[in-house]
Amino acid sequence: MRLAVLLGRAIATLVILKSCTINQSQAIQLQDGTVYFVQPPRLVEVTTTYNEVNFWSATYYFTVSLPENASEPLQQITINQHEGVDDIRFDLEKSFAFEGTRSRKGQKIGLKDVTRENKTRTLSVIFDPPVPPGKTITIGLKPWQNPSVAGVYLFGVTASPPGEKTHSQFLGYGRLQFYQRSFFGFP
Repeated sequence: MRLAVLLGRAIATLVILKSCTINQSQAIQLQDGTVYFVQPPRLVEVTTTYNEVNFWSATYYFTVSLPENASEPLQQITINQHEGVDDIRFDLEKSFAFEGTRSRKGQKIGLKDVTRENKTRTLSVIFDPPVPPGKTITIGLKPWQNPSVAGVYLFGVTASPPGEKTHSQFLGYGRLQFYQRSFFGFP
């Protein structure tokens, strides 16, 4: 009896796995049409060129890796300031993206649109065309100036595949630390 139950479960599991096998080139799509990444992108790093408060010409870099088996291209990255005293505002017209990392810049990536929702402190970057799987990309954002208050600033990063109905994947938080520099030992 036990052997029959175990054998039945094993066969049922194989049948279920067979019906759920995902082709690397196909996305996960639910019955309602919602599209998911098979393997979500990964937030690699978030850095700034200058970490001093009130600095005017800094650039913030957000690097994301989209694995080969993601199954879907990357259409949009959303960056939300979760923590930090000052509300950091960006010169959206100066936003850019490229393949690679900050230290290994590659080909430029087209941006269809860069927008900001002030109430939620959320910035959206839409790629044109969408970034294919297997790429590491970096987004460069230019703040009007670094925050005037020193401390930790956290940015939540979310990725979305293309489509009318998609499931966005939260990738994690990027952390930037800003410091108040002192001159001659005085604050």
